[in-house]
Amino acid sequence: MKRATYLLGFALIALFIFSNSGAEAINPTIAERFANASGGEDADYSGSYSFDKNHSAISFRVRHMGLVDVIGFFRDFTGTINYNAKDVSKSTVEFAAQATSVDTGVAPRDTHLRSADFFEVEKFKEITFKSTKVDSSGKTLMVTGDFTMKGVTKSITFPVNVAGFLPGNERGGPTMGSTAKTVINRRDYGINYGSKLPNGALALSDDVEIDLQIEAKGPKPAAPAAAPAPKP
Repeated sequence: MKRATYLLGFALIALFIFSNSGAEAINPTIAERFANASGGEDADYSGSYSFDKNHSAISFRVRHMGLVDVIGFFRDFTGTINYNAKDVSKSTVEFAAQATSVDTGVAPRDTHLRSADFFEVEKFKEITFKSTKVDSSGKTLMVTGDFTMKGVTKSITFPVNVAGFLPGNERGGPTMGSTAKTVINRRDYGINYGSKLPNGALALSDDVEIDLQIEAKGPKPAAPAAAPAPKP
């Protein structure tokens, strides 16, 4: 009994030491990144940002049988935000999702989604968006562009919320966070599968909500130039 009590006490002490050492190692790094940011909220974070796939998601929601939403993701995608902080109208956004990477968590359904009834991935490999205009509406950016799915291109608008920026450091460039949602009609893109139920509800809703949760990375700052050698 005494041995068990001793071991438990030792484990708790070790956990306490480990937890505190971890916090000491991490917190100053984050604090330094903010402390070293020049200009605070007025800092100019203009630049080219690439989607960080490890911390981003492109998803969609479709109402099933008039009851609940089925949620799916595209797991393979790329994207770029060229952000102009001084004149957001000069900013651009584009992204491409690989249609075959669709993932709803149910393998047979995902196979069906890859077929001609839906995305027809063998023929139409990518779903793309390329902005044509960016306007500001308060703190929201209204990003309009050409959205292409299953070979059909239409102009749609994403209301984009720029969640904020994390300044860069010697290990990497700044990080930009942004979120956006919009709704499209799948039948506009030739995806017509499904019919009405006896009660009049659609087996699959025509409206599809697209949801972007994006962290994007800016370029790593250039290393400072070496000081010239002192003259003899």
